[in-house]
Amino acid sequence: MVGSHAERHPDIVRRIHEEGHLIGIHNYTHKSNWLMRPKTVKMQLKRTDDIIFEATGERPTFYRPPWGIVNLFDFAKNSGYRIVLWSAMFGDWRSKTGSDKLVKRMLRKLKPGEVMLLHDCGTTMGANPEAPEQMLIALEQVLQEAERKDLKSIRVDDMINLENKAQKKKNLSLMKRLFVSLWLLWEKVFHVMFHLETVTPKDPMLHFRRRPYQGRTLQLEDGSSLEKGDQVLELHFDNKKLFHIGSRSRSEVQLAIQMIRAVQKDLPTLANMVVERPEFSDIKGLYAVTMITRGPEQFGFIVQDLPPGIFARTTRIYLKLLLSVIHPKGQARLKEGRRVMEPKILMMPVDVLIGRYAEKDKRPCRSVKHEPAEEEQEIGELPISSAPHGFSS
Repeated sequence: MVGSHAERHPDIVRRIHEEGHLIGIHNYTHKSNWLMRPKTVKMQLKRTDDIIFEATGERPTFYRPPWGIVNLFDFAKNSGYRIVLWSAMFGDWRSKTGSDKLVKRMLRKLKPGEVMLLHDCGTTMGANPEAPEQMLIALEQVLQEAERKDLKSIRVDDMINLENKAQKKKNLSLMKRLFVSLWLLWEKVFHVMFHLETVTPKDPMLHFRRRPYQGRTLQLEDGSSLEKGDQVLELHFDNKKLFHIGSRSRSEVQLAIQMIRAVQKDLPTLANMVVERPEFSDIKGLYAVTMITRGPEQFGFIVQDLPPGIFARTTRIYLKLLLSVIHPKGQARLKEGRRVMEPKILMMPVDVLIGRYAEKDKRPCRSVKHEPAEEEQEIGELPISSAPHGFSS
């Protein structure tokens, strides 16, 4: 709006606002910024801003300089106004153009995303006083045609927001595809390099490798301890499976339930493998690293803090990237608190693994105290990933 016009017709300004339209500033007078000092431009903006605010109770944030002519002030010193121009104009300020020609010109541009420039006043230098009448006749016909094409007008701020979201989604999808591709390629290389085995090859969820434990001493609940050099099975979740579960899940709870079921399916098979294979007779337990605070306890895991150091820092970076890709909330999940974003050590003593999950006729004759896992227990934080592939503690 031109401020001087709005000043004379506050009732129209108020009605436009109440009907849901977005009102921006078009200077106080329709005069080129090239013909005014920066101080004068600033004064015109402020005056028009106050007029619109007085009529509507809302401050305008968008600005269209007359004739689309801007100077350095418009970009550097306009107190936060966002400049919006147009994508199509039709010469509607001349009465000789006529409504028929205007309709043809406007229909050629009638498509999604167009910002069509029209004028409600013919008193500016170079314009004709009768021109707005022709514009209104043409506009009515164009709006009728738009309705037939199932097109509707939206506010320019809504259009900008939609375009920003679409672009962000496009960029994020591209980044995700690239990250996932590299991530899955590295997983294949890692599996070959470190001879990982898969618990259930037909439907992989858990991979593992036998290795000596290299971390600090961990005190276990039964009074024993996991010492450096003790043999463990180091667990790794299947990254491809994680990504597919995350992409199909509509919520955090749904993701958690699917992952719990997948882990529950694999643990009995893994327990039977430990009992049956002689080379696993000296295994002290299962070991993994994950971003988790609650949840694995229901499987029999012990959760402990990861000691500070370079391994903890690199693990944190890796798991945050992983979480941003597979989690239904994506990047937003990373901003919900540092406590749940810290990597943790998971440890399950071998007696607990066998006592809970091995088939009864395969269990060795030893007493094991355990509590049954219940799916209805609190899920808590999600078991997102094992230790970053390629890292060792």
